[in-house]
Amino acid sequence: MSPYPLDDTIAAIASPPGGAARAVVRASGPDVARCVERVFRADEPVELSAIARARVIRGSLVWAEGAALLPCDLYFWPSRRSYTGQPIAEFHTFGSPPLVEAVLRRLCEAGGRLAEPGEFTLRAFLSGRIDLTQAEAVLGVVDAADSKQFDVALAQLAGGLAGPLHRLRERLLDLLAHLEAGFDFADEDLPFITRDELLRGLAEAAETVAALAGQMASRREAAERARVVIVGWPNTGKSSLFNALAGRTGALVSEHPGTTRDYLTAELDLDGAKCLLVDTAGIGPSPGGADVDLRRAAQTAAHEQSRAADLRVFCLDSTRPVNPWEREQLAADDAGRLVVLTKTDLSRRTDFAGRAIATSSLTGEGIGALRGRLREAVLALGASGGDVVASTAVRCGESLRLASESLQRARATLHDDLGEELVAAEVRIALEKLGKVVGAVYTEDVLDRVFSRFCIGK
Repeated sequence: MSPYPLDDTIAAIASPPGGAARAVVRASGPDVARCVERVFRADEPVELSAIARARVIRGSLVWAEGAALLPCDLYFWPSRRSYTGQPIAEFHTFGSPPLVEAVLRRLCEAGGRLAEPGEFTLRAFLSGRIDLTQAEAVLGVVDAADSKQFDVALAQLAGGLAGPLHRLRERLLDLLAHLEAGFDFADEDLPFITRDELLRGLAEAAETVAALAGQMASRREAAERARVVIVGWPNTGKSSLFNALAGRTGALVSEHPGTTRDYLTAELDLDGAKCLLVDTAGIGPSPGGADVDLRRAAQTAAHEQSRAADLRVFCLDSTRPVNPWEREQLAADDAGRLVVLTKTDLSRRTDFAGRAIATSSLTGEGIGALRGRLREAVLALGASGGDVVASTAVRCGESLRLASESLQRARATLHDDLGEELVAAEVRIALEKLGKVVGAVYTEDVLDRVFSRFCIGK
């Protein structure tokens, strides 16, 4: 039995959770018309199984036994030209959560079942309506944190990546067919493809794949979570700031310097822009005392985290003047630094006159402004990632790299006259790797990784 059944009817709420003016309940499957007819009453008599083209039908829903009918519009796609490649029905009705849940229950009682996360898009892929890059673009549209990410996802969904990849595979399949025809008729001395034509075709394909691989590599680097590290002199309020930004008490706060002995991390969601927030030990003079080894190790870890940071939040204690070490750090050119004044609820004695965000972890002053600046910086870090959805870049980077290497080997093999059989073998490898990118070659593990990130209803 297939792990992805396509012969039953799936149903889910397709609109965002919570109350709204309108909500959408979606169902898909070969038997969806009969399922819908059990819960829907059209204003004018209509036989859903006889409908040949997409239609909007006004009517009402039987959402509970003995209850008043619920007005709704039925959007019905009867053919393989629907999103999933199967008949689809959508009920557009009032956005009351209890009513919408009741409609979903009625659909399940009428022969449907609850859809798994991403199952509608999975069916679209399995039916050939979209490839894997377009499926990932659906998730990219849903998860887009800004207009740039949204535009990139829309372009990929429209085939901006799928089109070139499919055309590339067609060209390589043609080259392989000519090569293999030459093997079959080697005794006939028929020129199915000349050496120069083959070299030119391989060179064009290799150039295309190398460009795509580079694009994926740059997007994959940008897709990694930005690392925001809080740094500064001991006892400048770094741990309190970490707790305020993270919205929880994760770092130990004390008036005694050197309390933080290691570094702490927290996932930070800045209105859709995600990053990893890191709290480090204070960096200052060589530590002394009985626990000198622990404090030295903590400062070493702090230096390492600072060097690995995409963005450094440099804390200055507003209750005292800037010390020589801090002045030296501020004089250094650091495009990835954001200066923050801490403890502004206390008497201010700082002599720092540069640009900084004034904050108080106790009163919350400036925390919202700091989150806003961090969001801008994190989004700017990801803006250079190219025109590919992040999840596609992460999944496909290795396959494109291997395809590029295979095509380079094929060119070298042909150039050195080592045999067209070896050239054909390398082209087959490249086709296999490209097939993994678009989903012509896939495994259950790959599909699970792609579609498990979707929400139910998509």
